[in-house]
Amino acid sequence: MALRPARTSDVQAIKELVAPLAEKRILISKESVTYFESIQEFLVAELDGEVVGCGALHVMWEDLAEIRTLASADAWRGKGVGHALVERLLEKAVDLGVRRVFCLTFEVDFFVRHGFEVMADQSAVDPAVYSELLRSADEGIAEFLDLARVKPNTLGNTRMIRNL
Repeated sequence: MALRPARTSDVQAIKELVAPLAEKRILISKESVTYFESIQEFLVAELDGEVVGCGALHVMWEDLAEIRTLASADAWRGKGVGHALVERLLEKAVDLGVRRVFCLTFEVDFFVRHGFEVMADQSAVDPAVYSELLRSADEGIAEFLDLARVKPNTLGNTRMIRNL
């Protein structure tokens, strides 16, 4: 299995990886345009020319990023695809100068094994940064801030964070 930056030609494969998880309300389905706009954030796991996993690192602030859209093909779950993607995304975060990585997940145990902890309170950012982040239209930032407007989409998910 090889990990590589996603290309625009991978968008359909990413959508196909996300679709069954979106049906189960584990991930949120996005429009194709959203994947194209953020393709530079994605890594894909490829085996014999087939995309078997994906994940993205979205920078939210100077010292904060989010792992999002982490998915693997059904046949490859439990075989290290997600682990490899998370480890590479964390390396990318370090390379970018990010000191903390956030995720919103149902897979708490998986992320605990990667050093993430459940976020206990709202003090993850200082009030001035919080005020700046409120101006973002990005739903991931709204999820991080635990804003009421995203609760219907993320009901049951756990907010987790890891210090690098």
